[in-house]
Amino acid sequence: MEKFIHKNFLLQTDTARELYHEHAKKQPIIDYHCHLDPAHIAADRQFNNLGQIWLEGDHYKWRAMRTNGIDERYITGKDTSDWEKFEKWAETVPYTMRNPLYHWTHLELKTAFDVKELLNPKTAKKIYDVCTEKLRTSEFSARGLMKKYNVKVVCTTDDPVDSLEHHIALKNEGFEIKVLPTWRPDKAMAVENPTEYRAYLGKLSEVSGITILKFNDLIEALRNRHDFFASVGCKLSDHGMEEFYAEPHTHSEIENIFDKVYRGNELSKGEIVKFKSAMLHEGAIMDWEKGWTQQFHYGAIRNNNTRLFNQLGADTGFDSIGDFTVAKTMSRFFDRLDKDNKLAKTIIYNLNPKDNDMVATMIGNFQDGSVAGKIQFGSGWWFLDQKTGMEAQMNSLSNLGLLSRFVGMLTDSRSFLSYPRHEYFRRILCNLLGNDIENGLLPASEIEFIGEMVENISYNNSKYFFNF
Repeated sequence: MEKFIHKNFLLQTDTARELYHEHAKKQPIIDYHCHLDPAHIAADRQFNNLGQIWLEGDHYKWRAMRTNGIDERYITGKDTSDWEKFEKWAETVPYTMRNPLYHWTHLELKTAFDVKELLNPKTAKKIYDVCTEKLRTSEFSARGLMKKYNVKVVCTTDDPVDSLEHHIALKNEGFEIKVLPTWRPDKAMAVENPTEYRAYLGKLSEVSGITILKFNDLIEALRNRHDFFASVGCKLSDHGMEEFYAEPHTHSEIENIFDKVYRGNELSKGEIVKFKSAMLHEGAIMDWEKGWTQQFHYGAIRNNNTRLFNQLGADTGFDSIGDFTVAKTMSRFFDRLDKDNKLAKTIIYNLNPKDNDMVATMIGNFQDGSVAGKIQFGSGWWFLDQKTGMEAQMNSLSNLGLLSRFVGMLTDSRSFLSYPRHEYFRRILCNLLGNDIENGLLPASEIEFIGEMVENISYNNSKYFFNF
């Protein structure tokens, strides 16, 4: 594997290699958006084997295995062992060539376990045994892996009703890596199912100590939890949604819509959009008041396969890129906040690559000089966090904004082995800039400044942007 995942992997020129090895490689990691379970960090979870840490909850791998003709019992089945699942994954890996999974798999083997062999059915047992033995040592526990990859900050994804007990325990313990919550209020907006929404309001009422009978009670309860999240160190919110919502509405309309769904009645499409518009706006003001950064991950169509959603639940590999027209609505949403001077620092992540240039120009509409890169075009996300997707995002940002002010990469992952995605991103970034220098598109005389630019995008920009 030395001719594949080697020290100059993805670095096509001498200048790219200099930028990576002298500037990007040494930077710590700030993983400001992920889906790690904070309970696993608090308990310093020790994984039993490579199959467990790699395949548990990884819907990227699950999708590939299904596509390769692997039966579901070897993917999410309860009657198959971790080894049996891993064996089927190893069988799939050779067929993932040109999919980012092929690069990620071998980067993770190399950087975490110093395994230089390619994973395939012939090498599967040896690799499984070698890695499993290492995973049983303290260096490869949840915290051990975070330290191994020089992680400084991790921001998890948390619902307003979450207790944050594990974040609090880690803070009180004085764990040297910051593990901070992120406010993800998607369920507080999910009025499509009145029964589930009423049940959620009951949980929110219980944890906030506020009886929720009216819309104003809902906002008060959310403010209570927002304050609690801030007390535990939260600095970011996040919204996962199909599209932006900015439908004009009155307060009395929203009160009536809330009353209707609270009684268990179905809402019309127009009522749903108005309610989501009100909630998104109220949440954005809360974020602005605390100086948080708001994140918007938009554009996914989720749970497309009804049969398997009913069998396996959400986040199991049945989502895809959506095709939404969002520019005017997005503009209205941000403009309303900006007119009142209440627009928080913002990161926009699109899932459809057709929106790259639109987002790259949209962020320029609401920069106000108060913070460098106040409105950010987020890194290639989900289906776009691969080489082509990341290059396209950075090219759009470069052409239409300031790449130099970019806050860089995140894992968006549930796995403690996903930190090499930061390395992958940094190598791609250095290759883009290195090629430009070698081709005379950027001045070689500015290599020192460009090196600092690489360091900033890799680490410093996010450190200062989020006030870490």
